[in-house]
Amino acid sequence: MSDWGPVFMAVVLFILLTPGLLFQVPGRHRCVEFGNFQTSGASIMAHTLLYFALICVFLLAVKVHLYLVFEKKMADWGPVVIAVVLFVLLSPGLLFQFPGRRRVFEFGNMQTSGIAIMVHTIIFFGLITIFLVVIGVHIYTG
Repeated sequence: MSDWGPVFMAVVLFILLTPGLLFQVPGRHRCVEFGNFQTSGASIMAHTLLYFALICVFLLAVKVHLYLVFEKKMADWGPVVIAVVLFVLLSPGLLFQFPGRRRVFEFGNMQTSGIAIMVHTIIFFGLITIFLVVIGVHIYTG
């Protein structure tokens, strides 16, 4: 079983203690400023020390733990892998754009249009249907 407690606490504290989000110590004009979305070297140092102290308290003294228990079954990563690969390959303008702005096909122009997005979506739908429904690609992990 994986202990997600340290991950959860580290992420929550990172968000809460990011200088300038909720507060900043020391502030630019006062000792403490709230929600100013500013930072400085001194405030990063102060927030780092506060972060270190709190993460030690929660993980070493309080011993926060969070275990996720799932019944053991195999995960099918096939749809995820196929969808992500097709998303990248068919993103209009990355490898190609169909239709292009000046030609029918344009390659690597890093541009797109509404019609190209629609055409690439139709191509994506067709290919993912072929791979997942017709062929039935599966990648199982235990």
